[in-house]
Amino acid sequence: MATVVVLPKQGNSVESCLIVRWLKQVGEAIKDGDGLCEVETDKATVEVPATAAGTLLAQVRAEGEDVPVQTPIAVIGAAGEDVGDLVAPALAGTAGRLQPAGEPEAKPVATPAEPAGVTGGPAARAPREAGSSPRAREAAAAKGVDLAGVAGSGPNGLVIERDIANAPRLTPAAKAAGGSLPAVGSGLAGTITAADRTAPPETRNPKPETGAMPGTTTDIPVKSIRKIIAERMRQSISSTAQLTLNTTAKATAMNALRARYKAAGESVGLAAPSVNDLILLAVARTLPKFPAVNAHFLGDIIRQFADIHIGVAVDTERGLMVPVVKDAGRKSVAEIGRDVRALAKACQAGTAKPEQLSGSTFTVTNLGALGIEHFTPVLNVPEVAILGVGGIVLRPYDGPKGVEFIPSIALSLTIDHQGLDGAPAARFLQALVRAIEAI
Repeated sequence: MATVVVLPKQGNSVESCLIVRWLKQVGEAIKDGDGLCEVETDKATVEVPATAAGTLLAQVRAEGEDVPVQTPIAVIGAAGEDVGDLVAPALAGTAGRLQPAGEPEAKPVATPAEPAGVTGGPAARAPREAGSSPRAREAAAAKGVDLAGVAGSGPNGLVIERDIANAPRLTPAAKAAGGSLPAVGSGLAGTITAADRTAPPETRNPKPETGAMPGTTTDIPVKSIRKIIAERMRQSISSTAQLTLNTTAKATAMNALRARYKAAGESVGLAAPSVNDLILLAVARTLPKFPAVNAHFLGDIIRQFADIHIGVAVDTERGLMVPVVKDAGRKSVAEIGRDVRALAKACQAGTAKPEQLSGSTFTVTNLGALGIEHFTPVLNVPEVAILGVGGIVLRPYDGPKGVEFIPSIALSLTIDHQGLDGAPAARFLQALVRAIEAI
């Protein structure tokens, strides 16, 4: 009997994966556990193993497709076996979710009737509160999105988190108004207003002129991790009230400590910590005093964390990735440095696991090594704060003998003003400066 292979979960936060490459082709013999295909989440590339032995009879999904987890991707069985009854519904998009042998059939998610005043097709506009994932409901609440206006791309039409990223935001008046829903509104960050719903369709969303451009051009499709990064960045900007606070810290003590490590390293085998390692140590020591900064904004609640899990932005050929130093508040600078280097290596090799790339409570992104002095970091939602670190430069200070030029490092803290006010964020920055200067 043929076996349907479903895309397995890749951690609690991953709702879909992109099929990067099929490792086995239709008609090829397969052993149980053989690598079937490579899939990419927003954080890592992983190999999906075959769950049965036999012949690959069908690839239900193609390379480059974004596939919800727990949905069919392939069928394995005996050579020549007829699997049309299994493959056809999946290809037609009517099966919702095919089950592997022995797993009970999933029940369709019932959705209520279309509400009055909302148009655009019942499938696209049916209320989805019962047919949405918990993460989708959290994202919708944070963004102010009405789930009734969101078409689901998950199993059985389930609304999942990625659907919310592209969903229109409505003002209260627009929710009450009749009329169809445009793709983008005229309000702030594309918010749909009541006037947008009643405007003639031909006046909405005019397309920009695209005349011929001189010279040679190259069109690069936005897909894979770049597409996911784009969606996450847009979601971050559109769903939060971002405010950035800037300050500087004297780097004299930090430079002296690194010099002592370097001098002693040859005799005791210690590697000198990087500037980033020391910043992470200072953050990990400061955050416990400011629980409001070590938190997530979830719409109707603010969730504060007792433990410190710091996300560290890493540049890779595939794009930006954010592995997490778990329990950083309990680690020494040497342990933090070892974790960061191991996580960065895994990200750059594409072998980082989903659990290594999730669960952060606060994020640090450092562009100092690239010569950047100041920048505005974008929130890693749902976190309420992210720290941007610039390079060390000489800055003038008023000293006992007049103006002195002292090595200093720029710090930029972006906060979500929905969940964190400017004054407590500034107090955190003050304490962080003191920690860096006394490290």
